Amino acid sequence: MKAKGSSAHATAEVFWTAFRALPKTERKVVVRRFVSDREFREDLLDLAVFEKRRNEPSRPFHEYLRDRTKKQA
Repeated sequence: MKAKGSSAHATAEVFWTAFRALPKTERKVVVRRFVSDREFREDLLDLAVFEKRRNEPSRPFHEYLRDRTKKQA
């Protein structure tokens, strides 16, 4: 993701402001449209999980693979 102040951030702000300005019924239509797109819905769910687990400790990938292999054996 680009840093705040970037063109992408500015574009996101414009879209967010426009979305928030819509009447509630129109916002619902937009949300339904997003949620009906399978790929977008999966991305949104992934982002929700990332956000929820943001403060969990991390570990090296090779440790994860080692532990996964042990569980499968």
